[in-house]
Amino acid sequence: MDKTEKEKIMKLTRFLAASTMAIALALPAGAEVKIALDSPPDLEKSGTYVWAHTFGEYLNANGMEAREYERNSLGEEAERLDQVSQGLLEVSMSDAKSAGTLDGTIFGAMMPYFFEDMEQLDRALDEGGMLDRINEGTTPKGVRVLDIVYTGTPSGIFTTEVPIRTFEDIQGVRMRALDEVQITTFENWGSKGTIVSWSEVPNALQTGVAGGYINPAFVPLTYGHTAFIKYFTNAKMSASVRVAIASEDWYQGLSDEERQIVADAVAEAHDANRDLVSDDTAVLKELEEADIEVIELSPEERAKFREASQPIYQETDMPEGALDAWNAAVGR
Repeated sequence: MDKTEKEKIMKLTRFLAASTMAIALALPAGAEVKIALDSPPDLEKSGTYVWAHTFGEYLNANGMEAREYERNSLGEEAERLDQVSQGLLEVSMSDAKSAGTLDGTIFGAMMPYFFEDMEQLDRALDEGGMLDRINEGTTPKGVRVLDIVYTGTPSGIFTTEVPIRTFEDIQGVRMRALDEVQITTFENWGSKGTIVSWSEVPNALQTGVAGGYINPAFVPLTYGHTAFIKYFTNAKMSASVRVAIASEDWYQGLSDEERQIVADAVAEAHDANRDLVSDDTAVLKELEEADIEVIELSPEERAKFREASQPIYQETDMPEGALDAWNAAVGR
């Protein structure tokens, strides 16, 4: 066999492998509903897993076969979003930032200190019509946002060396940033931000590239960061959210009965998620048991963070009219 023939065989093998994967993913609506997870399967701490598991269990109990797929086993964030938009993946627990590339209205749900509490955000999404408004922008692009999912209790500030007891304490601390939105947030607080991918966070914290991050209280416990995180300031800045997204092609291919089952499954999953994140007592105790000091901000210091965050709302990259819609949805 000469070199040319070998190359042809290798190309054919790669083509067949890719075709097999595409066929496996592109199953008809009546077949298995694949649910791509985004976190370890922890029913006690992970809000997104509680949502996904409750959703899938409800489908299975009502005649729609569903199966969970481990985190990143069906691809990274961008790949999963692409698969959902093309109808190759039915449901994915995904990054709200990625969904925001389809319609930036969703970024409003992530603005620091914009909402008084999680209940106010839920009212804005439901009674205020913001979830419908988000879907007006995403469904034409093949993605339906089933729900805004809380990863855990409202986000606080984790640090490795500097305890954040007052607003002034964070000024000068270089924080790990998820994206440009968080960079802007830190700048408004007088701090600094550096974008670090999640897989590189442990190294960044241990080497001093970053001195902390913003996340719900459970994160260092679930992801093994307790050896180098020393402080948690329970700043309650905003809900840390991700999204449960579904393929619009898949959804439109369902019967009326199946759509009702999906709607009921979303409602069950939503309630289970909110129940998990409604009380942070247990997780704060676990942080203390892991030798992480829990710091409660005084109302006066929290007000300083809220005041410094106000310019962020105008700077958030949303479609024209979206900020006004969010303001109206919360009664401002």
